[in-house]
Amino acid sequence: MLVLTRKKGEAVLIGDDIEISILELTGDTVKIGIKAPGEVGILRKELYVSVESMNQNAEKSSITASELINQFKKMKKD
Repeated sequence: MLVLTRKKGEAVLIGDDIEISILELTGDTVKIGIKAPGEVGILRKELYVSVESMNQNAEKSSITASELINQFKKMKKD
């Protein structure tokens, strides 16, 4: 991992077409701006990890959609 120190208004370039700028510093929060081509996906890591976890949990679940519907119908009858 490369670790850099930047001040407000400074930027980091990644390759020729990605620029990360420091926009604002407030307490322990840093607001950054990212300029990148449209085909480059940018996602907050916590969202990526959350979706990945949900996908893994869904794969582990052995219940099928039809089984879930049948359980729901049975609950409505009771």
